[in-house]
Amino acid sequence: MRTSFDLTGQVAFVTGASSGLGAHFAQTLSEAGAKVVVGARRADRLKDLSERITASGGTALAVDLDVTDANSVAQAVARAEDEAGPISILVNNAGIPPRALSLEMDEAEWDSVMDTNLKGAWLMGREVGRRMVDHGNGGRIINIASVLGWRTVAKRVQSYAVSKAGMVSLTETLALELGRDGILVNAIGPGYIKTELNTEFLESAPGERIQKRVAVGRFGEPEDLDGALLLLAGPAGAYITGTVIAVDGGLTLSTL
Repeated sequence: MRTSFDLTGQVAFVTGASSGLGAHFAQTLSEAGAKVVVGARRADRLKDLSERITASGGTALAVDLDVTDANSVAQAVARAEDEAGPISILVNNAGIPPRALSLEMDEAEWDSVMDTNLKGAWLMGREVGRRMVDHGNGGRIINIASVLGWRTVAKRVQSYAVSKAGMVSLTETLALELGRDGILVNAIGPGYIKTELNTEFLESAPGERIQKRVAVGRFGEPEDLDGALLLLAGPAGAYITGTVIAVDGGLTLSTL
C-alpha cells in the first residue's frame, strides 16, 4: 500500500519562502521527503532557511526570485531544474498585503499587490506548467489563496481580496487547461493564520473581535495548513483538481 503523503523523489518549488508561511511550507514538504527549491527576493533569509532544512537532513536550493518579473521567473525555474531536477510541485505562496485604505490607495500600490499576488502566480504557473507538460510526468500546482477570495471584509484589504479572488479563478482555469497532461491545480484558502507579520494585529482589540467569529475559537497556526498542503501535493490527492480547500477554523461560517 502506498504512503499517501510521502513526497520522496519529488522536487517542490515554493515562492515567497523567505519568511512566514512560505518558509513553513518548504520545511513541511522537505520533512515529507521532497527536495525543495525556495525562492524570494531576500537572499539572506533564503540562505538561513536552506541551511536549516539541510541541517535537518533535507535537500534545499535557494534561488533569487522576483515573481513579478518574467525574466526573473524564467531564470529561477531554469536554475531550479538544472540543479535540483524537474519540478513536480509548485507552491505559489508569494503575496503582499496593501497598506492603504481603498479610497486612499494609489495606482502604484494597487499594481504592486496585483502583480505580486496574482500576476506572479500566473507567471510561475505558466513557466512551471510548460515544463511539466514538456516533461510528461504530470505535476501539482498549489496556489495559496485566502478566504477573502470569496468573502468580503471592509476597507484595507480590497486589493488583496480582489487578487485572491483572481487566484481562485486562475486555479480553476489552469486545472481545466492542464488536467489532460496529468497536472493537478488546486488552492488552499487560509483564514487568519498567525505568522511573524500579523501577530501584533491578531493580538490587538480588532483581532480579538475577529477571533470571536471563528467557529473553533482560535486563530490558526502554520501547522494547521499542513494537512491540506500534503493532501494536494501527494498521492492521496491524485483525483483532486480545480478546488479550493478552506482552512479557516470555520471563520467563513460566521453569521452575517
